[in-house]
This record gives sequence, C-alpha cells and structure tokens, in this order.
Amino acid sequence: MFLIVVAGVAGFMVIEHYRFLDALYMTVITITTIGYTEVRPLSDAGRVFDIILIITSFSLFTYALASLTQFIASGEMALYFKNKKIMNEMDRLHGHVIICGFGRNGKQAAKTLRAHKVPFVIIDQNDENLEAYMQEDAMLLYIKGDATDDAVLRHAGIERASSLVCALPADAANVFIVLSARSLNSRMRIISRASAATSIAKLKKAGADHVIMPDKIGGTHMATLISKPDVVEFIDYLSGEEGAGINIESVSYDMLPDSIRDKPLQVIMDWKKTGVNCIGVKDKGGKFLINPPYDTIIQDGMKVIVLGTRTQISNMKNNVGDE
Repeated sequence: MFLIVVAGVAGFMVIEHYRFLDALYMTVITITTIGYTEVRPLSDAGRVFDIILIITSFSLFTYALASLTQFIASGEMALYFKNKKIMNEMDRLHGHVIICGFGRNGKQAAKTLRAHKVPFVIIDQNDENLEAYMQEDAMLLYIKGDATDDAVLRHAGIERASSLVCALPADAANVFIVLSARSLNSRMRIISRASAATSIAKLKKAGADHVIMPDKIGGTHMATLISKPDVVEFIDYLSGEEGAGINIESVSYDMLPDSIRDKPLQVIMDWKKTGVNCIGVKDKGGKFLINPPYDTIIQDGMKVIVLGTRTQISNMKNNVGDE
C-alpha cells in the first residue's frame, strides 16, 4: 500500500506536473475511491495512469482486507500477541531452568518445578507435546525448536539460566546438548537423562553434573516401596506437588556470615532461628553425614542440608543473603 501511494504521487507529478500536495490528494481520493473533484482535468495519459492505479490499489486493498480477516478469524493474531508476551517474559527470566525435550520425563520435571514455583522454559519440536500440557498451563514458556541448535539455547536464555535438564530419548542428542550448554554457560548445573548405561560416562565427560536413568530409578523405586513403603512415600511427598510447601535446601560455608564460620553446627542452627532443621552435612569430599551431631565443626567446602517450610527456608536464605 505504501509503494502504491508513492507510485501514485510520482505518477501524477511526472505525467500531470502536479505539485506534491495535489499529487498526494489525487492519489488518496483515487485509492479510497471517494471520487472528489479532480485538481484539474486529466490528460489521456493521466487517465490511463489513473485507471491502472484504481485497479491495482483496489485489488491490493481487497486482498489485504481478506488476509487480515483470515488472520483474525484463524486466531493467528491472538497467537501472535500471546507469543510476544511469552517472549517478553522469557527475556526477563534469570536463574531459570531449561528443559530440553517435553516427553514423559520432561513433563514430569515441569510439573514438579511448577509445584515448587521454579521458573522454567521448554524446548521441544513436537506440537502435540506442547499443546497437551498447555491445556493445563496456558502460560507455558516454550520455544518450538531443536535444542541441539546453539541459537535456540541462547533464545531460551541459557547464559542466564541456573540449570538445564536434557530429557530427550536419544542419548546422542543429549550428549550434543550437554556439550553445547556447557560451552555456553560453564556455571550452570546440567542434569541429563540416559537410556543406556554406556552413555553415563560420555554424558559426564561432556559436562553433565548428574545423569539419571529413568528405568533404573523406576525399578529401584518400586522395590523400595515394598521394603520401605513409608519412607518412600514420605520422600515422594516432599518432592511431589503435594509437598510444595516443604523444602530441602543446602547452605554452603561461603554463604555463612564470618561470625559463625568454622563454628559448631549448634551455633549455626541457633543463629537467627527460622525453624529449619538440619538433616545432614556434606563434607569437602562430597560425602554426606546424616543427622550430624551438633558439635560438628562446619569448615570451608562443607554444606549444611536443612529441611523446613517454604517460609522458613525463605527466611533462612534471606538471613544468609542468598535471595
């Protein structure tokens, strides 16, 4: 439409030698088919040009109106504004989780993160996977694309993300994603799924912090439900949606104020009490001490594992300055 206006103005100025304003006036009344009085009678060449301009502009205007009507009727305009809103929200994310692959494992991870109010972004190529979940959560933040593509990972804000979950069924694709993600963000935590035991070493060598085998965990879980049903049910409660109000958090030595560093665990737990309970300590070597004695000295490289409600954990994190 803009080009037609430009062509109309130029044509009237060249053929009829109109002033710019007169040419613009003639172009507008011609395109809109209003039919006001002409500036002055047109020459034969001017009339031919005017006929061509009328037919061209009317045809284009009709096509544009039909396209716009179809765009609105088909819901594409609503989808456009929805996607625009999602992209704006995605640009504001920081410290979020990226889930690559939205099959059964990816959806379960998303549900648990949603229950614990952890922001996340989905990357998947399958429309069916996304649409099924969006019936439950219409504001799902997602990118339809290939997670092995660095541009897609950047679009998901991988430089600002805290963690990445690789839940694709193919181990080779997960290895490729882990390699790309680790090169783009060396600080993030990467958890990957593995179907074959032989893939575990490859994924860790590629940069994965943790490798999960769903089949193995499922079998172990079922067997443990037979031997220790109450314990497993309690752990499921803590990690599932029903236990969203209960959190387990680790507090590292570096997060502690100088005044309570290298002090017994009793001193740390008594400092600005928030009601959390210590359920374990992780030493420098990565070993866990469950239900540690309160005279345990918390030294550099150690972490204190605490259990509490969401409010208690939040207050504790505010006290140590980790918001």
